[in-house]
Amino acid sequence: MTIDSLELASLLCSRLCHDLLSPVGALSNGLELLADEKDPEMRRKCFELLEQSAKISADKLRFFRLAFGAAGGFGEMVPVQEPRALVDALVGNNGRITANWNLAGDTLPKPAVKTLLNLSLIAIEALVRGGTLDIAAEFREGVSELVVRASGPRIAFDPVIGQALDGTLPSADLSSRTVAAAMLHQLATSLGGGLQYHVSAEALVMGAMLPAA
Repeated sequence: MTIDSLELASLLCSRLCHDLLSPVGALSNGLELLADEKDPEMRRKCFELLEQSAKISADKLRFFRLAFGAAGGFGEMVPVQEPRALVDALVGNNGRITANWNLAGDTLPKPAVKTLLNLSLIAIEALVRGGTLDIAAEFREGVSELVVRASGPRIAFDPVIGQALDGTLPSADLSSRTVAAAMLHQLATSLGGGLQYHVSAEALVMGAMLPAA
């Protein structure tokens, strides 16, 4: 499966807009309430809503900037604390997920960081009732090894996302929901690497082996 660059960009933009619609809409609603509200306690609650929505919007923008963007090119090494902070922010905003990390080394190549962020996002979205997110990453002998595991009382993983990850999803069936997984497959293939996943009722496990660009 090869994705046209214009189609990829369009679908990623659609995904970004979809994910930002809720917190930005909450900002708009909060401002409308604040304009008409005179009660001090209600105004305080409006400000709390605005603050929370602004934080969620900013956290998602920072996440997607690195997960989807190409700032700095693909040869750059990225400190591992950067993707960790981005994922921890999303997990913190969720409130029902606990993240555990096992990171070997101080940096990862940018393609590995993009893969790690997008696999983490898929895992977070699979934990519809909360649970545990375990993330491990290592860059050794020119190869990045990544493992992301989501475990919880219910795992919601659409098979079409799995098809996008392994490259069997027809291009005609691509959507904003599957484009990130399809992008990962294309990125891994371009580097001579690969992705794997396994899903059960209790857990979703995804892995990647990515040679350095």
